[in-house]
Amino acid sequence: MVNPAGGVLPGTVVPFPGGKAGQVGFTREELQRILDLYGRMVAAGEWRDYAMDFDKDCATFAAFRRTAERPQARVEKRPALRNRQGMWTLFGEHGQVMKRGHELLGVLAPMERRLVKAV
Repeated sequence: MVNPAGGVLPGTVVPFPGGKAGQVGFTREELQRILDLYGRMVAAGEWRDYAMDFDKDCATFAAFRRTAERPQARVEKRPALRNRQGMWTLFGEHGQVMKRGHELLGVLAPMERRLVKAV
C-alpha cells in the first residue's frame, strides 16, 4: 500500500526487488542448519568456500574445499519430489547421490559423521 505522500505504509510487506516469482529457497531454519554444519566444517579445515543457487525448481548449497574445484558436497532442495523420495538430496564430490530424504537433518547425517572423523 502506498500512502498519499508516495511512500510505503508501515507494516506493509514489500517484495524483494529483482526476486523471481515461484523461486525455491531455504527457510531460515534450514539455512541455519546448513550454515551451522558449514561453520563446523570450516573450523575442522575441510571446507573453505560455499555457493548458493536459487532456481524455480530447486535451491542448492554447495561447499568447496578450494574455490576453483568442484563442490565437495552439495545439498539440494526440490519441493517437486516432496511426495516421492523426499525433497532433500546430498550429492558427493563426483555427483553421486549420498543420501535422500524428507528431513534435512537425516540428509546431512553423512556430513556430520565425516566431521566427527575429521576432528
